[in-house]
Amino acid sequence: MDLIKLVEQEMAVGKQHPHFKSGDTISVAYRIKEGDKERIQTFRGDVIKIVGESDNRRFTVRKLSSGVGVERIFPLNSPFIDEIIVHKVGHVRRAKLYYLRKLTGKKARIREKRSF
Repeated sequence: MDLIKLVEQEMAVGKQHPHFKSGDTISVAYRIKEGDKERIQTFRGDVIKIVGESDNRRFTVRKLSSGVGVERIFPLNSPFIDEIIVHKVGHVRRAKLYYLRKLTGKKARIREKRSF
């Protein structure tokens, strides 16, 4: 089993992303290939959950687009992720924020963590 992990570490992409957790507001610059063209699309929203371990981590980002909730799952070590920017650090008490799916308007806001 350790041999498999050793090979995975050698094959890793090696990009360094900022540390973030559930409740943070981030924007993910993701490379999209359409035919023979390639462009970068940013997806800004709140991190709902982070699952997986070590190199196989995935995170789900949720945003509201025209009043409709849109969620997208990104693998952390994907070669298509150009950069991740952390805009706000949220103050939440749970690791998985599924309850945000039912809330709308001001109730769906996440408090910002104050730093002194």
